[in-house]
Amino acid sequence: VLRARSASGLSVSSLLLELAGFLVFLRYQIYYGYPLETYLEYPIIIAQDVILLFCIMHFSGKTKRALFYAVVFWVGWYMLTLQKWIIDLAMNLCTFVSAASKLVQLQHLWQTKDSGQASALTWGMSAYTCAARIITTVMTTNDLAVLIRFIIMFILNIWVTATILHYSKTKKTD
Repeated sequence: VLRARSASGLSVSSLLLELAGFLVFLRYQIYYGYPLETYLEYPIIIAQDVILLFCIMHFSGKTKRALFYAVVFWVGWYMLTLQKWIIDLAMNLCTFVSAASKLVQLQHLWQTKDSGQASALTWGMSAYTCAARIITTVMTTNDLAVLIRFIIMFILNIWVTATILHYSKTKKTD
């Protein structure tokens, strides 16, 4: 994105949904005191998404909007643990939110028929991470909500990866 100075192929809506899902998931893991190794990559992934969101906002001339999103996410982070039922409900909904983020990215790719700056390697690594997390979840917490989330995300990450590869090949042959 920085090299191309463009955010083509990337969906802001998808990124915002993904970021919300990651934040809820991280907060859930921390709230229940799960072992650090079950969620250690999430702060890094969240930081990457925040930087990517800022780059997208910068290149689309909407940098001030990024501050609004930061405030909303910051308030949400604290509100999640006001009551136990809130974090539990949020975790169950976060699977749908994260799935929606993948579906929004797929829709964007289908509409534009261009993978643009979307990286098949990055999405493939996300699929790999989900596969690894399926195994670690079964071996550590065996939390059904977390397991279902990783299975769904694994399938959708593979789908996005395949779609990016399809449109990158289509673009090269045109």
